[in-house]
Amino acid sequence: MDSYTDFALVYDTFMDETPYSEWADFISDLIQKYGITKTKKQDKSPQDSKESDGLDGGDEKQLLSQERDLVVELGCGTGSFAQEMAGRGYDIMGIDNSEQMLQIAIDKRDKSGYDIMYLEQDMREFELYSTAGTFLSVCDSVNYLTDPEDVVKMLRLVNNYLFPGGIIIFDFNTVYKYRDVIGNTTIAEDRDDCAFIWDNWYDSDTCINEYDLTIFVHEEGDRYRRFNETHFQRGYTLEEMIGIVEASGMDLVTTIDADTHEDPTDESERIYIIARKNSDNNMT
Repeated sequence: MDSYTDFALVYDTFMDETPYSEWADFISDLIQKYGITKTKKQDKSPQDSKESDGLDGGDEKQLLSQERDLVVELGCGTGSFAQEMAGRGYDIMGIDNSEQMLQIAIDKRDKSGYDIMYLEQDMREFELYSTAGTFLSVCDSVNYLTDPEDVVKMLRLVNNYLFPGGIIIFDFNTVYKYRDVIGNTTIAEDRDDCAFIWDNWYDSDTCINEYDLTIFVHEEGDRYRRFNETHFQRGYTLEEMIGIVEASGMDLVTTIDADTHEDPTDESERIYIIARKNSDNNMT
């Protein structure tokens, strides 16, 4: 899990074509369809307004609604997606284990003025001060959990911290994508101030894809700084991931091809999983 150190400095440059806004629109629709979380922009009923004034147990109900409406993003990186969700009125918190990525996220937050809390924590061992109505994880962050038991562990924590009726929405890259689309290939990009060479090595026995990154960052004059990072991600089949959700004790809601927004197929490269809190399987 020790990744995104020096690479954090150029991450946004090489991810500038990532459709974060489209993802946020789609995931917001999924939250409204399957979840319980509301945005700050959604109108409150007259009863909600009365309760928020401290009448008829309003203080307690207001606190409960704040937990219900909290969204937690696991593996938030540099905060680009969290910014999009905050812009749509969500009360969002980001968790990531890379200090360098989080510092960039904090800088974005400070510039935008959005009220986003960031925590430096491992998604397998995170701790929260309250429950949350929705958990999210996008951009194949879950694939960095190369041991299936770690995904189970993460989902059990999510189930523990979810508000009753709450959901998690996460995506993952499939075995098909690593094996047949990007495995054993080299990708290179050259930008004005930086360049990288990205070598992929896929192991069909372990389903692990190794990314060997060589990055050149322009400093001054004709000088470039070179550094290297190695990342490991595991591909999962849909059947494996459904089994992981079941092993965690959560209730599977649905699965969606992230590109077509239809039912997943054998050639789906990235898949969304939506799972709901199972109140009978809380941690003790």
